[in-house]
Amino acid sequence: MRAVVIDTNCLLQMISRQSPYFAAWKAFDEGKYLLCVSNEIINEYQEIIGRIANPFVAENVIEFILSSPFCLRFDPQYRFELISSDPDDNKFVDCAIIANADYIVSEDSHFKVLEAIPFPKVNVITLDHFMQDIL
Repeated sequence: MRAVVIDTNCLLQMISRQSPYFAAWKAFDEGKYLLCVSNEIINEYQEIIGRIANPFVAENVIEFILSSPFCLRFDPQYRFELISSDPDDNKFVDCAIIANADYIVSEDSHFKVLEAIPFPKVNVITLDHFMQDIL
């Protein structure tokens, strides 16, 4: 089973029932992949979903994630600082490295820099590729 880290913008696209990516959210519920998160990632999910949708939706999404048997929680103690153009994105990279995740799902161009870093190797795929991989 794949272990993945999903950036916030991709998660936002997945949780809407009207989204073409909703199947990826359902696949999480069905145990087709393991979602790797850290406290920093959960905090960002809650903040952004609360701002874009509302706090009630954010709380439900977070509760759903954290109560799932397919959620793996990590607490990275080391900061790799591989993305300098947007240091806030490093929380996803750090979690992926510590979790030994198969990849990060992101549409964010800041993650492109990871292609040129041989170690630690962090793979990044788009949401469309993620859908193809898990469905």
